[in-house]
Amino acid sequence: MENKTIARSLRLLSQLMELHNENPFKIKSVANAALKVDKLPYAIQGKSLEEIASIDGLGKSMSAKVWELLETGTMNDLQQVLANTPEGIVEMLGIKGIGPKKIAVIWKDLGIENIGELYYACNENRLIEAKGFGLKTQEEIKKIIEFKMAAQGKFLYAHAEPMVNQLFADLALWLNGVSDEPLLGVAGEYRRCLEIVEELEFVIGAADIDEVKEKISSFEGLQFEENEHNTFTALSSYGLKVQLYVVEKVNFYLDWFRLTGNADHVSAVLVLAGSGPFSDEAAIYQQAGLAFVSPELREGLNEVELAKENKLPVLITDQDLKGSLHNHSTWSDGVHTLEEMALYCKDHLQLEYLGICDHSKSAFYANGLNEQRVYAQHQEIDALNARLAPFRIFKGIESDILNDGSLDYSDDILKTFDFVVASVHSNLRMNEEKATARLIRAIENPYTTILGHPTGRLLLSRKGYPIDYAKVIDACAANGVVIEINANPLRLDLDWRWHRYALEKGVLLSVNPDAHRREGFHDMRYGVLIGRKGGLERGQCLNAMSLQDISEYFNNKK
Repeated sequence: MENKTIARSLRLLSQLMELHNENPFKIKSVANAALKVDKLPYAIQGKSLEEIASIDGLGKSMSAKVWELLETGTMNDLQQVLANTPEGIVEMLGIKGIGPKKIAVIWKDLGIENIGELYYACNENRLIEAKGFGLKTQEEIKKIIEFKMAAQGKFLYAHAEPMVNQLFADLALWLNGVSDEPLLGVAGEYRRCLEIVEELEFVIGAADIDEVKEKISSFEGLQFEENEHNTFTALSSYGLKVQLYVVEKVNFYLDWFRLTGNADHVSAVLVLAGSGPFSDEAAIYQQAGLAFVSPELREGLNEVELAKENKLPVLITDQDLKGSLHNHSTWSDGVHTLEEMALYCKDHLQLEYLGICDHSKSAFYANGLNEQRVYAQHQEIDALNARLAPFRIFKGIESDILNDGSLDYSDDILKTFDFVVASVHSNLRMNEEKATARLIRAIENPYTTILGHPTGRLLLSRKGYPIDYAKVIDACAANGVVIEINANPLRLDLDWRWHRYALEKGVLLSVNPDAHRREGFHDMRYGVLIGRKGGLERGQCLNAMSLQDISEYFNNKK
């Protein structure tokens, strides 16, 4: 065992001891031992216990720990403290800039137990008011976590988007120097708007493939390596794999189509369409006797059958949204005031309404509203509505679903809201039966309007709690409860794979940004994209309703 490995184990032990608030003298002793071992000019491996004990700075106690590590590969003290520490907390110790003291605050005070939850908390501004933190520290932690996530080679769609746009622009500019106006397209999982992207695929259609191959080394954006069949591979500076296909210009649209849809969709269409050539993608579907299938839907589900019958959904667009529901202000854990959020919706986004849903009283970590503060916020909303009319702020709340499925206000308080988003934020480790029963009881509450982020998942970092999707959706259908598509790129929850089932059951979906600052409203576009993947139409989306229609909807629900 190398000295650095020994030192790393000792350093981890000292950090965990500090995290658990153990004797500071013992912590210092272990930390100093780690430093001493790391600086030794010779290897400890092979030394006797007596020789190790004679090393300056170790002594009897520390040398025994080192000897135990060398003999068994671990230390009992370390195993004991690890057993009492969530795995995600241990992983946080590897983040530069936050030591055990700050992690203790994150864990004990904020209830955050892994890096994914920490990243989401940064997005929700939970760290700003925590002891020892601030806006600058929060943003630094956020950047470090984004870099760490990127190192896994997987990216959220929203994180891949700026890379795709820049690379497409760079490639388009570079292709200006290639003869006969080559064609360029983005393909693959990114074009299908999958929530997680592992590879970017670009297609170039060139009249002279050899010319492109000869000039590819002059492209300054990336260092491409040639593979077989006129394909090139590179790794972006962010760690995202890039695949470039160079094809005959006459076959560009066929190859672009092949490289966009999944295998089942492509084969089903080409059996009907033949081999081309085609003047554009629409011609492929026309030749196959099918209605055009948008890239988001090309997942090999039932879209080809729907296209045969000309029954494809007319997919929702950004312009269809008339308002924004489920947002937070400085009343709880938001960055901007209620008035600032309302004015941004009204003047900048040209929306008709805002649904404010600050956290409820159980969310103490997010400055949740007790009954008195609910009343005070409603007074402010009434005053703003009088001034901003016809724009309207709806009185909402994100009410915590408690362990037994009840909401955390009495009926007397719940009935004062225009609408209620019911969400789970605690005890995420229930088994499927209990988690499902918990949600169904909340859905059956007559004051629940929207089920918020139904599984609590955080993409690339935390799986959603296990639920029986069909039972939960059926309960929403039976009780007239809307299901949220939480548009935060980390969530995109409800999963698009269950949108169709919900829509077939007559359940409305709502594209909610869960915005904690003005800029967060723009996340609605990611909710729209994922809604399109699920086949969502304008008439099936709650916040695509006009102000008049949604006012009537809320009144009828109450």
